[in-house]
Amino acid sequence: MLPTILDLTSLRSAYAAGQSPLDVIETVIARQAASTDPAIFITPTPEEALRTETRALMERAPAPNSLPLWGIPFAVKDNIDVAGLPTTAACPAFAYQPDYDATVVARLRAAGAIVIGKTNLDQFATGLNGTRSPHGAPRSVFDKDYVSGGSSSGSAVAVASGLASFALGTDTAGSGRVPAAFNNLVGIKPTPGLVPNVGVVPACRSVDVVTVFAATVGDGVTIRKVMEGYDAADPFSRKASPTNLPTSGLRIGVLDTAEREFFGNRHVEALYDAAIERARALGATIVPFDYAPFREAAELLYNGPWVAERLAAVKDFLATNASDFDPTVRTIIEGAKAYDAVAAFGGRYKLEALRQKTGKEWEKADILMLPTSPTTYTVEEMTADPIVKNGHFGRYTNFVNLLDCAAIAVPAGFDADGHLPAGVTLVGPAFTDDALAPFADAMHRILNAGMGKDRLAPIPEESRVPQADDGLVPIVVVGAHLTGMPLNHELTRPGGKRVKSCRTAPDYRLFVLPDTVPPKPGLIREPGFAGKGLEVEVWKVTPEAFGRFVQNIPAPLGIGKVTLDDGSQTSGFLCEAHALEGAREITELGGWRAYIANQGMGK
Repeated sequence: MLPTILDLTSLRSAYAAGQSPLDVIETVIARQAASTDPAIFITPTPEEALRTETRALMERAPAPNSLPLWGIPFAVKDNIDVAGLPTTAACPAFAYQPDYDATVVARLRAAGAIVIGKTNLDQFATGLNGTRSPHGAPRSVFDKDYVSGGSSSGSAVAVASGLASFALGTDTAGSGRVPAAFNNLVGIKPTPGLVPNVGVVPACRSVDVVTVFAATVGDGVTIRKVMEGYDAADPFSRKASPTNLPTSGLRIGVLDTAEREFFGNRHVEALYDAAIERARALGATIVPFDYAPFREAAELLYNGPWVAERLAAVKDFLATNASDFDPTVRTIIEGAKAYDAVAAFGGRYKLEALRQKTGKEWEKADILMLPTSPTTYTVEEMTADPIVKNGHFGRYTNFVNLLDCAAIAVPAGFDADGHLPAGVTLVGPAFTDDALAPFADAMHRILNAGMGKDRLAPIPEESRVPQADDGLVPIVVVGAHLTGMPLNHELTRPGGKRVKSCRTAPDYRLFVLPDTVPPKPGLIREPGFAGKGLEVEVWKVTPEAFGRFVQNIPAPLGIGKVTLDDGSQTSGFLCEAHALEGAREITELGGWRAYIANQGMGK
């Protein structure tokens, strides 16, 4: 008996225990037939074709779990090509029959995954709500009166309701994240260019990203890694340059009071506040930041010349088939006619100016944590005011691709009535995709919201994302390199990050070195000495910066292992014992900062 949610761990365990992919496919077929939401799929894979593809997989790779995604059923948003199934972008008159799989689909199939069908979407991927389709509006798996989120509406609902193990979406303004929040799923939004777009109907080609809806962060990362990789056929494809994040002492930027907007939804705001406290409990340092420049960048996507990219994608079809468009989608796309080439350059200049401003905010934080959507609406509310209310969903998502970021959306829990879910999204600089995953996974687990419509489902331990080595070198500082002290810039300028403030083990003594400018301390260890430990800070720097740092340390100081109050040992400043002859001991003050304050020298 398969669980409600078809996460990778459950399916792999079933296969290891002797179940066949054919058994799983029969379960999927039965669940599709029993589904009460007829708007999830545009084109399901025909039943016999599903069985044929599954048998072919078992002939190609007969051993269970012998391929990374062996026998894993997945759904594909219907603006992504699947050979043998039409691509419609939710516009029947636009439909065509692709000869080849999109690159991402081909890679997933090669890894053993099985396509169960093409899912519904806001037409031409224009929308964040899921109501702009002639095939109907997929609904939230928790309340059929509410929108599912879009544009990747059917993909999210397929996973959340147990019809697929994972699904592909696309994300220009948040379409791979908002539906995840509304259906209690993880949404993996890669750095633009990390995953190729060959075989994808574009919305805004320069910022489109193929995304993954999954039950867990670990599942989503596994799937993303199968899809990613440079493809020269995609002019926006890039070779990954992985960027690390601190593995401890992570600084998380959260909304300051001035930029909080939840459109009256106190439940989502409360869940956001609870997520902040959970992040703090995981060891993160919470840092309020100014969202204003990010918000201004977000507004460019629909209220700027980027809307012209949507017209560029379909201009020939619009010229002959305007009446075949959803009215709201047509209004948005035809709005591109208000922009010319001069406006396009003006928009680019404004975006770059805003990028400079956001850079100052990034100096405060390693990653950002934002509400995935500040609120939600019923289908009736959305269709009554489709553009304004859709815009509310994108308040905290629209900037992410424009500013070249990676993002992972995770469930944040349910409202006070246990009725509807909400989510938070962790956003990092370009190519922090892998580095974001361990903390996103930890957040999903600590927020304890389950997976999809099974809100009580425990997140499998097998899917846990381990903390990766960030490649940085820790160093203990005791004196003039402490935060706010005269030489702290030697750590901050090369990008050093403070991990924590703590104390040494009890058997350390501290002295003032004579004739040093600025004044410097001498730290020594004396086994058997019973002090209270001395105030120190642990920082992390790149190996290159560490090497330069060590090379420039003046005698009699040097680098050795310093034992901290938790028993760990970290490289740090120590002093040669001979240099302390006649030096003033300040151990009783507890640290260098207290000594400086005691001297009336300030910070």
